[in-house]
Amino acid sequence: MDTKSYIDELVSKSRIAQSKYENFTQEQVNEIVREIAKVVYDKAEELAKMAVEETRMGVYEDKVAKNKGKSKVIWNNLKDKKSIGILEEDKENAIIKVAKPKGVIGAVTPCTNPIVTPMCNAMFALKGGNSIIISPHPRAKKCNKYLVDLFNEAIKKFEAPENLIQIIEEPSIDLSLELMKSADVVVATGGMGMVKSAYSSGKPAYGVGAGNVQCIIDRDIDIKEAVTKIVTGRTFDNGIICSGEQSAIIPKELYERTIEEFKKNGAFYVSDEKTIEKFAKVIFIDGKINGKIVGQSVQFIANLAGVDVPKDTRVIVLKARGKGFEDVLCKEKMCPVMISFEYENFNEAIEIAQANLNVEGKGHSCAIHSNNKDHIKYAATNLTVSRLVVNQPSSTSAGGSFYNGFAPTTTLGCGSWGNNSISENLDYKHLINISRIGFYNAQANAPTDEEIWEYEKTLEKALN
Repeated sequence: MDTKSYIDELVSKSRIAQSKYENFTQEQVNEIVREIAKVVYDKAEELAKMAVEETRMGVYEDKVAKNKGKSKVIWNNLKDKKSIGILEEDKENAIIKVAKPKGVIGAVTPCTNPIVTPMCNAMFALKGGNSIIISPHPRAKKCNKYLVDLFNEAIKKFEAPENLIQIIEEPSIDLSLELMKSADVVVATGGMGMVKSAYSSGKPAYGVGAGNVQCIIDRDIDIKEAVTKIVTGRTFDNGIICSGEQSAIIPKELYERTIEEFKKNGAFYVSDEKTIEKFAKVIFIDGKINGKIVGQSVQFIANLAGVDVPKDTRVIVLKARGKGFEDVLCKEKMCPVMISFEYENFNEAIEIAQANLNVEGKGHSCAIHSNNKDHIKYAATNLTVSRLVVNQPSSTSAGGSFYNGFAPTTTLGCGSWGNNSISENLDYKHLINISRIGFYNAQANAPTDEEIWEYEKTLEKALN
């Protein structure tokens, strides 16, 4: 069967399933969405093992934690949300909002998160009354197929229509591209090439930009506590998370003390040019990340670079040779390696962070460890990021947690800075249409012309 015929058949089955599913009640939909999360939670260990073995990336224990954590936090966020039928009756403004499905969702998922991303996409799609077709990365096709089979078996007891969740069993670039042209909405999580294709598909698309999280350490913070969080974030799942910390931007007078804390947390610190260059050459080839090092251990990367590191090393910290385009290491490094900078004043810290974002990661996220609200607000105002993560490990917090207000997700929008259509965390509300009923509001008080233009008069008076 050719590419188009194969996708046409999947989409046809998906439309039949969706047409039945859109008649389900909110309670029925919630049962199904909960079940998807529960499958991943209950089988977290098995699915983590499969993911590590097939993709040869990441850390088993961290993937178990990710499977359990994401399934819990996403379901907890979705369980009380309205997504079917009448959403809201706004009597004050005489508006009623009605939720309707978008139809068939085509989801392209990465090998870096082969379990939680399909889970997340399926939960959001089904929460809105849609069906979904998943196009996995070829390097994760077996665990993705197994996962989708588990989903479908589990939701049978709730009388979910057949083919509500489908998967491309032998994925390829051509099949992914054809799916994106044929689905009603596209969600693309992966490399920038695939994301660009999603936005060029002619269909509404949600893609994500590259991550390159800059991490600023302020002067008023507990250094020991901040470094512990940073290392936790950088090392999680061997640094594979797009929201993982990429740099430590440190006050000059606290630099040596902070580096000592990094060493106490298992860091191998490098400041000599020759050794730094050895790491740079294996992490980046011709300015592009070396696929061999993605999600690999510190020991693997050090061996590749020809550098001996202690067996208990958790993270490699390289002293930056310059900011922005001055050093290739200022780009995203999807492994447990980060760079360090010194700054004189807080404005310089922001300048360093922005220079690095200008190379890669604009629109994604930054982290700051600070108790100075003015500094936090200044960073948020001046950095081109969609999220500023405060006093938390960025890799496990930017995508939402029980302890912050970010929508729990695996897809983090980067706004126009990252050529994305959203500058927030993707969730179910992006996968529903809303019809608005507008009534004539006889109780409304229309302002006079004088009241409408009163601001202009006030401004004129102030200027005089």
